[in-house]
Amino acid sequence: MTRTRAYRDGVLQKADFPVADVSDFLADPGTAVWVDLCEPSEADLAELAAELGLHRLAVEDAVHERQRPKLDRYDGHAFLTAYAVRFAAETGSLATSELAAFITRNALVTVRKDDGFDIEAVVRRWDQNTELTQAGVPFLVHGLLDFVVDGHYEAVQALDEQVEALEDLVFDDRPDQSQLQRRSFRLRKSLTALRKVVLPMREVISSLMRPDLKLAGELTRPYFEDVHDHARQAAEQTESLRELVGTIRETQLNLQGNRLNLIMKKVTGWAAVIAVPTAVTGFYGQNVPYPGNGTPAGFWTSTAVMLVLSAGLYGLFKKKDWL
Repeated sequence: MTRTRAYRDGVLQKADFPVADVSDFLADPGTAVWVDLCEPSEADLAELAAELGLHRLAVEDAVHERQRPKLDRYDGHAFLTAYAVRFAAETGSLATSELAAFITRNALVTVRKDDGFDIEAVVRRWDQNTELTQAGVPFLVHGLLDFVVDGHYEAVQALDEQVEALEDLVFDDRPDQSQLQRRSFRLRKSLTALRKVVLPMREVISSLMRPDLKLAGELTRPYFEDVHDHARQAAEQTESLRELVGTIRETQLNLQGNRLNLIMKKVTGWAAVIAVPTAVTGFYGQNVPYPGNGTPAGFWTSTAVMLVLSAGLYGLFKKKDWL
């Protein structure tokens, strides 16, 4: 599906017109055009690339998946790659949708690698925030980046809540170790994937704000700086959460080791207490005569020795908090 829009002097003139009509709108210097393509091939982009003078390498990157977030500059246009993210709290998994964009003086061409990127949400953002419409292409680029970065920030906040819940589970009296391991590894995997798409956005937005690109002008610079600040916050929180998950995992292992040591200490203490009557009865079980052999006095003497020594060991271990 192809989406198109044309703005003239800050007013939406026409929407959903054929791509073949793009050249007619571009002939007017006061017009800003947006074209959106979903899963196109290089052949699908050929006509538009020729019309806008898009570089062949940028066109190749636009149709091939798994590009890193970046901003490449060519003669006459810039090429942007970014990722929208969606975090599912129920499963703890992170889904990403890749987007490529060609930015020219009076046109923005977005290329979605799949239909997971919610372009309708971007359009709604453009329609709701009309204070920058007169800026033309910078208005379109800002709305697109604002949507992407807000998605990053929302995913970070959701992951933060998941990490806090994981911390509470670690200090339960009887934590489910297998559940803790699954959740911690799943969160760490999601944070690693998020880090790959969030961290580069700081540099991407900084490059877009350079004066020679003429996107962050007097009117739009505060808005681009706001997006850049949100991108920086998302990146910093992602790094902090990633380290925190690792710390939680180390804490879990330490607590598990401490609990195991406590159990071993108690088992060893009880084994020592039990060893006393075992030793006494073993001594009296010899097939040789000994004092009190075959008499009631010998039985009561051995019983008293076992009770006294066992009680003494129990009291000693209890005092040392071994039992």
